[in-house]
Amino acid sequence: MDTIYTHFLRLADAEQLTFKVNEPVRVTIDTLSAVLCCTPRNVKFILRKLEQQRFIKWHPGRGRGHHSELTLLRSLNEALEVQFTELLCRGKLKEAIELIGSVRIDDVLREKLMLTLHQQMGFRSHVETDSGQDILRMLRSRQLGDLDPASVYTSFETYLLGQVCSTLISYDANTDTFLPALAHAWECSSDHREWVFYLRKGVRFHDGRVMTSQDVQASLNRLFEMNCSSLWLYRDIERAERIGDYNIRFVLKRANRFFLHLFSCIRMTVLPADHDSNRTLVGTGPFQIMEMSKDVIKLSAFDGYYGIRPHLDQVHIWFLPESASNDGYYDLPVSDRLNLTESNPQQPQFIDYPSLGCQYMLFNFHIQGLHHHLAFRQAMRIVYDPLTLVNDLGKNRITPASSFLPWRSATENWKAASLHDARALLEQSGYDGESFMLSYKKNKDSDVAEWLQRRALQIGLKIELEPFDDYLDVVKASHAPIVLREEILEDDWQYGMIHFFKNQSNSLHDYLTPEYQAILDEVLDPFPQLAQAERTLLLEQAEGLLRENGWLLHGCHMNKKAQLHQSIYGMQTSEFGFLDISKLWIKNP
Repeated sequence: MDTIYTHFLRLADAEQLTFKVNEPVRVTIDTLSAVLCCTPRNVKFILRKLEQQRFIKWHPGRGRGHHSELTLLRSLNEALEVQFTELLCRGKLKEAIELIGSVRIDDVLREKLMLTLHQQMGFRSHVETDSGQDILRMLRSRQLGDLDPASVYTSFETYLLGQVCSTLISYDANTDTFLPALAHAWECSSDHREWVFYLRKGVRFHDGRVMTSQDVQASLNRLFEMNCSSLWLYRDIERAERIGDYNIRFVLKRANRFFLHLFSCIRMTVLPADHDSNRTLVGTGPFQIMEMSKDVIKLSAFDGYYGIRPHLDQVHIWFLPESASNDGYYDLPVSDRLNLTESNPQQPQFIDYPSLGCQYMLFNFHIQGLHHHLAFRQAMRIVYDPLTLVNDLGKNRITPASSFLPWRSATENWKAASLHDARALLEQSGYDGESFMLSYKKNKDSDVAEWLQRRALQIGLKIELEPFDDYLDVVKASHAPIVLREEILEDDWQYGMIHFFKNQSNSLHDYLTPEYQAILDEVLDPFPQLAQAERTLLLEQAEGLLRENGWLLHGCHMNKKAQLHQSIYGMQTSEFGFLDISKLWIKNP
């Protein structure tokens, strides 16, 4: 960032000083020295520079210890906007994004800067395209999370892993079948206790090494060594036997009809046998990681990919410190070859892609309180009424939810719940005016939390709000009895649901008591041995158990939104409703 702007922003944003434009404020050199993080001698030099460029007016005090007068000639917002635009015009995207998070910004200005960011990205020439490469830029409104297949817990990171890494087979949601991936064929014994996979020959990792059955065996062993939270799903595996470099056999303790799902999910991503978690992730997928930091992850197409090479040459995913919007944006650096002029603009387009799963409410049963009383949870069911939630808040909340699966929710005969009934249930629970803390992810769930607080007050229930930057922080640091969450399921929804119910590191497992968890476990125990139709009924039974006991309250199904430049083609959804970047391409004139 320009040093002169840095100094001015520090002054204008200083908590020690209260500035208003064109109103002089009495200050001392010592105070300014602390604000500007420099010596008193350098303070005078900085003030002189700021005054020369018409940022401030400065009247020094006479004599040692006397107060001086400092007047700001520009507002903080004005300086921010000018500096932000200049950084974008000079192609300094990293510095522009850092600027958004470096000072306090009101929501109106943040939204304005975000719009400027998207416009600049879509309509500026960038040196990256001089080589003729197609480079896509994406913006995410939070920092990059865990990218380890054994412990990844968020949908975007899981989706990203699927672009960098591969599994033995893949699941096709359109046909509800499994397709070859790293394995070109597989077979199982008649009793479903032995499964053999035949690996493709010549598949290479991004570092050039050839993938073999040793890497598959090591990837499975790694899940057990790391005590992966999904081990319940792999508990039937007795041993994995290598039959040469390109065949591997799995011998099970008992029949498992769900076995293929376990080798198409991201947990069983095949990594090199000597994979080091402290080094850059190496996979066999269509993209490889070029650069990764807290600000950006840069991917490049892997020319040695065993499948069809991506049309895009590079994908840069920038992570914003905090965004006024939860939308995902897919933009590209544009050069003259796209013939974009003021008279021929190609405006961005928005696309919608509803995702499986829903927003929901959980109760932390490890904390004492009235939420252990069923009548209280039933009152909260009415306060957190799915139909009213969708009608009142709208936006990307598209339908009320009674299940994680939209087609199940659609069978409900929805009617708005009565707060009068909620008040009666609250009294029945023995509520005596105490406050209840509600934890949630700020920005993303703030409007729902505030809506809940207002509705609760109508029945006399006091709710205090506890915002967190990340869902994981809620689980780690919050002691609130009530929590708002969101779960997005994989395209393989049966796997997604059983993983949600049995994942030992998610919030459901953290918040249920061992007694409640044991009841759920008993219902789900025969799941892997059942045929598909029977598994569906069992998952429905498990959801019903949560619903009837009020352990989990479903809220609404969400519609994800993405903005793409009109020159981008080949739009196909991937896991969790994200666009499959390996299929996108840019139309050139």
